[in-house]
Amino acid sequence: MHKKIAVILSGCGVYDGAEIHESVLTLLRLDQRGAVVQCFAPNVTQLHVVDHYSGDEMDETRNVLVESARIARGQIKDVKELHVGDFDAVILPGGFGVAKNLSDFVVSGANCNVQADVLSATQAFVKAGKPVGLMCIAPALAAKIFGAGVICTIGKDHDTAAALVQMGAENHECEVSDIVEDAQHKLVTTPAYMLAQSISEAAAGINKLVDRVLELSHPA
Repeated sequence: MHKKIAVILSGCGVYDGAEIHESVLTLLRLDQRGAVVQCFAPNVTQLHVVDHYSGDEMDETRNVLVESARIARGQIKDVKELHVGDFDAVILPGGFGVAKNLSDFVVSGANCNVQADVLSATQAFVKAGKPVGLMCIAPALAAKIFGAGVICTIGKDHDTAAALVQMGAENHECEVSDIVEDAQHKLVTTPAYMLAQSISEAAAGINKLVDRVLELSHPA
């Protein structure tokens, strides 16, 4: 039986949305493993828009759901429509959009809040005992989703790790090619582009994360 996996995106582009390589690698691995995938994103305005060529902020506004649809080839839904009963697991790729659009972590750090619809959707998976995969900067949301004591990895970024610990998470340093699993919470995390120097390095850990999330989605 094919597993049904929800993927929550945060826009399109590493500096103001979802990291495109991480998102595509996630979708590719899920497809290779025979999973049925549905992408979601919140229907909200981005924090800001960044010119990915110059790195400068642009004087315009964009919508997270509309931008995420670029990665999903239009096959995407508002995260308000994500019903946990329809899926076996949920995965969040990284990119600054996680810290800017799915939360205000980039502004508020350890005092951040997760966007309400994203928080509701992810916590539903936690309450249902279904696995969650977070990559790159997305583990910054772990303590808000799971509560204090959750185990995750942000790679080896000490400043970000300190914020995670302040929020109540337990950070385990991890190589780019590996994953950290919190068995109690069914949470799998990997550093991806927090450490990766190439797309193949990012793929090594992402493939392991996807594979493990799918394994955990089997009934005990």
